Amino acid sequence: MSLRHALLGLLNDKPASGYDLMRTFDTTLAHTWPATQSQVYGELNRLTEAGLLCVSAEGPRGRKEYSITDSGRAELVHWLADTEPNRVRRNETLLRIFFLGNLTRDQAVGYLEQEAEVISRRDERFREIERTADWEADDLAVHGRLALEYGLRLDAMHREWTDWAVAQLNARDAARRPAGSGQNSAS
Repeated sequence: MSLRHALLGLLNDKPASGYDLMRTFDTTLAHTWPATQSQVYGELNRLTEAGLLCVSAEGPRGRKEYSITDSGRAELVHWLADTEPNRVRRNETLLRIFFLGNLTRDQAVGYLEQEAEVISRRDERFREIERTADWEADDLAVHGRLALEYGLRLDAMHREWTDWAVAQLNARDAARRPAGSGQNSAS
């Protein structure tokens, strides 16, 4: 997904200012596709120059409200229906997990437990969104609910996997200990 298509998708729902779009990013898309204010405003300018958006209203202090054009809508539909998503993912967390063997067992377990905490905090934020959002407000909200559920289920799988991974490291450590030692090994 690109920022370009995220903005087209949001503006296909209704016109909005850059400020409104940033609020929407912060409350709905931040976990999927984070963006900074400078990125959003820069992309709005590029989309307008390309004819995919237009400035539909101007207000005080240079506030601009953007609307999607027919060309922008066509680009959004083309991206959604006719192109394959980029399925190549870089995941620093998984890269680190791949190399946990370079740490002591306690450090590796600590890393996995820290990941479980991060997942729990994110899950709390997702649950708050789930409780407070008006899921029937519009199509964006209905489909946002689908995306939120994906995140909740993915986090549940991550928590389950983290418990399993810690158990694997503990079992490996126990198997390496000499019989009757009862001590935790640092490797």
